Amino acid sequence: MQGSDLTLLVDIVDAGNLSAAARRLKLSRSSLSYRLKALERAVGAQLFKRTTRSLELTEVGRALHAHGQIVARELAAAHATVSSLGKSLHGKVSVSVPTGFGQVWLNPLLIDFKRRHPGVTLNVVFDNQITDLVSEDIDIAIRVLSRPPESLVATDLGKVDWVLCATPAYLAANPPGDDIRQLQHARIICAAAVGQPFKLIARSHLGNDPARLEIRLVPEVQSENFAFLRDATLASLGLGILPRYVVAEQLRNGTLLRLFGDHELTVFGSHVFMLTLPSRYRTQATRQLMTWLRERIKLDDL
Repeated sequence: MQGSDLTLLVDIVDAGNLSAAARRLKLSRSSLSYRLKALERAVGAQLFKRTTRSLELTEVGRALHAHGQIVARELAAAHATVSSLGKSLHGKVSVSVPTGFGQVWLNPLLIDFKRRHPGVTLNVVFDNQITDLVSEDIDIAIRVLSRPPESLVATDLGKVDWVLCATPAYLAANPPGDDIRQLQHARIICAAAVGQPFKLIARSHLGNDPARLEIRLVPEVQSENFAFLRDATLASLGLGILPRYVVAEQLRNGTLLRLFGDHELTVFGSHVFMLTLPSRYRTQATRQLMTWLRERIKLDDL
């Protein structure tokens, strides 16, 4: 048994099945299956419980996989060390970012990082869903969540302040009233809630025991693109429920006014998280980009 046999096992587990692993390794499925069977013969035990849809490691397979992860990380570290000697930062980093936060916050940060490190290849994917980092070959994912997945390493980058806002003209024609529960009858502009009712969670800052309200809404304008939702709100189509980082400038110059500022609002997520795989070796370029983003994403500065 050689080190390459152990890293092959890691590649298969990371990919999730033989077909995906074969594509990533640029092998035919039959060739990969032959190498796996040869490894099992050498070990004298079956390494996977095979099903029609997925592969599950046996007890022997889990033990070898743990050793394989160590070998893979050490090989990647050695390669990165040799490759970087006397050279500027280089390599490929794949980043998955949400559309709204990506356009407002991350676009300039990623462009500045690339300008400073021209040898780095950036692959930026705009996606609002919880990405399978392995199958999508993603090194870093940025997501707005209330709670990160337990299977990933999560770094909290800051709290998201959701605001309810509208133009002065819309508010003059459609007074919102004093009770936040009246929003059930308002024209709402917000991102779509996929596969579930749209719920706004509101907590009042007044009093020593903040009341928690759950308000079901039916948005009249929905999109995953927060820039479009901001423009729809500026066009006086309704009340926008948006992250403050999307409308900070408009709130400062008065083209949008904030409503119910004495309430803390939550819609889809309350924090921005940086997500990475626990088992994947982080190249120098990946580590540098993670530090770059962590040091520059300052949501409280808005």
